[in-house]
Amino acid sequence: MSLPSGLYRHYKGKDYFVFQVAHHSETREPVVFYRCLYGDYSWWVRPLEMFTESIEFAGETIPRFRFLREPNENEMAMFLAPHLDYQQS
Repeated sequence: MSLPSGLYRHYKGKDYFVFQVAHHSETREPVVFYRCLYGDYSWWVRPLEMFTESIEFAGETIPRFRFLREPNENEMAMFLAPHLDYQQS
């Protein structure tokens, strides 16, 4: 399964930038490599299966992460910067 790079929103409301899908070196399990767009702007990995799963929330079945859009060129440069200084509007 592939996953487009771009901006995603977690079901709890925070936004994330998905860089790409990578693979665990021992198990070959696909993992999503992504950055939170708040707080310390740290990088994270999560199993692709978990990232793309649906969850039960407030009595509804919804995606854990919902694709919003592709980033523009300026956003992409900021999201990939080692020390992100990005403020959402």
